Order: sequence, then structure tokens, then C-alpha cells
Amino acid sequence: MKVLMLNGSPRNGSNTGIALAEMEKVFAAQGIETEIIQVGREEIRGCLGCGYCYKNGKCVVDDIVNELAEKLEQADGLVIASPVFYASANGTLISLLDRLFYSTSFPKTMKVGASVAVARRGGCSATFDQLNKYFTISGMPIASSQYWNSVHGRKVGEAAEDAEGLQTMRHLAENMAFLMKSIALGKEQFGIPQREPWTPTSFIK
Repeated sequence: MKVLMLNGSPRNGSNTGIALAEMEKVFAAQGIETEIIQVGREEIRGCLGCGYCYKNGKCVVDDIVNELAEKLEQADGLVIASPVFYASANGTLISLLDRLFYSTSFPKTMKVGASVAVARRGGCSATFDQLNKYFTISGMPIASSQYWNSVHGRKVGEAAEDAEGLQTMRHLAENMAFLMKSIALGKEQFGIPQREPWTPTSFIK
């Protein structure tokens, strides 16, 4: 099994990276492969709304988004982690996620998702909710922990002192591993839920 982990921080050695590293240790102990990719410093533009991906199965802007699409298709789970900027996620990460989820047509149903927010003090809950929307629109179960998935720290490295936050990350990884393994067993016995054909409905008459 494999988990793709996206680090939305632009800083090397960031507190967001510390949170992901704590999860990575648990995944390793569970025999789950991980790949952490730092995307917060990438030059990523927003969606153009051009419709290219409908016909070609990938984004017209050929950057890291298309590379991540291939990795996500093969992954059993996705962790999205971001520092909090003005009570929301890093804008670079959001541009990436908008394009990644919109441009990919492969089924994401039953891939397990988890979001992580890292802040000095406030904004974690808003960022947590913001990131979870990508999972809920895609039929992806969301892994939870003992508390909202957040870690606190201001200066680089301070997250290592947040004992409760790191414990929350460990429980999150444990629960995510359990979900992925349980879903894998369920797929063998029951398959995945079958979806009805999409019925788009406009509220404008």
C-alpha cells in the first residue's frame, strides 16, 4: 500500500514537514510506503477553465500537477498538509489541488484522505475544513484522529515541542492505515460502491 503526502509549506525544515514526518514513521511501522513531496515552493498557477482536461485527461499546464496525477492514481491514500496563511491554506497548494482534482478523471472513490493544518495559533479549523472539501467531492473517506488534525508552532522546528499535536498525527496515521487496509479487504469481498450516472442539475430555470 502507498500514501502520497503533499507538504504545502514553502519552507525547508518546516513545522508542516515535522507533522508529516511523525505520520511517516507510523506508516513505515505498518508496512505502508510513503512519498512526501514538498509543493509549497513550486510555481503553480490556478485553473484556466479551458476544458482541455476533459478531452485529454490531463491539465493543459504541463507542470508538477500532471506528475502528481500519476502518483495519486496509484496511491491508496492522500495526505494534504498546509501551514495556515490568513486563516486558510497556502494559495500555491490550493491552486495545485484545484487543478489536480479537476483535471483527473480516474476514480478516487475509496482512496483515503487526510488533511493537516499547522499554525502558530489560529486558523487551523478553517484550513482543515478547506482541505477536506477535495475529499468529500471525490468519494474519498476521511481519516480522523483524537482531535482536529492540527499541530502548532511558530518558529521553524517548534512543532516538535507540540506533544499533543504530534500524538494527534500518530493517531491519524494509525487510523488512516486501518481504513486503507479495511477498504482493501472490503474491495476483495464486496467491490467498491457502484455510482449512478451523473445527473447534473442547474438551479437556473
